[in-house]
Amino acid sequence: MAEKKSKRKKTYKKVNYVSAGTVWKIIIPVMVLLIVLSAGYYYIISNYTVTTVYVEGNVHYTNEEIMDMVMEGYYGNNSLFLSFKYKDKSIRDVPFIEKMDVSVLDPHTIKIEVYEKALAGYVEYLDRYMYFDKDGIVVESSTEKTAGIPMVTGLSFDYVILYQPLPVEDADIFKDILSITQLVNKYDLSVSRIYFGSDATLTLYFENVRVALGNRTNLEEKIMKLQYMLPELEGKSGTLRMENYTDETKSITFEPD
Repeated sequence: MAEKKSKRKKTYKKVNYVSAGTVWKIIIPVMVLLIVLSAGYYYIISNYTVTTVYVEGNVHYTNEEIMDMVMEGYYGNNSLFLSFKYKDKSIRDVPFIEKMDVSVLDPHTIKIEVYEKALAGYVEYLDRYMYFDKDGIVVESSTEKTAGIPMVTGLSFDYVILYQPLPVEDADIFKDILSITQLVNKYDLSVSRIYFGSDATLTLYFENVRVALGNRTNLEEKIMKLQYMLPELEGKSGTLRMENYTDETKSITFEPD
């Protein structure tokens, strides 16, 4: 018996060819788009580079540190990028700072307004510096001391909780601390420590000179007088006694160590 030949159906794959004209119709618009985007990118980079920065209100941080915080990232020096990044948005969650606002004055100039927390002083607790405000609320915990903010000793408390008031017996003492801090800053004095005695007496520490102010009467008059007396005591060590100082008595003595 003769074998039957198997019949196989041949299939053919249809190939679509794209003409050169069609290819160029795709390539040319893409190239034009890339050129436009590149030109736009170059224009933005060249014409919106920040060259002048005004920083206002900062005490704890230097101008350079504030600028590094605000102008971070690859396009941090581009005013157009910064205007979108900080539009209707303040910078928060920075230690010792309530907020920072950024405004673009012109394509090459920005202004950074710093609003620092109103710190009255700090206490040492568990090897950290606990900074508190005028109401005695602990607003920051740090391992670093802040220039211009005095250490406060003589206060009695058992614990410290961040964002809670220091648990002292007399909460009005914080108003006194803030008053003292404001007064020494007003008269350009650099006090390192404020000590409150158990008998409600007050002592200020200026390097090797201790100033015994007694109670808090005539406080501004006493501190105002200090701006003239401390330069005369430079290099000396001892106690300046002003407990009995008034406008009438003018009683001041210095006891060397």
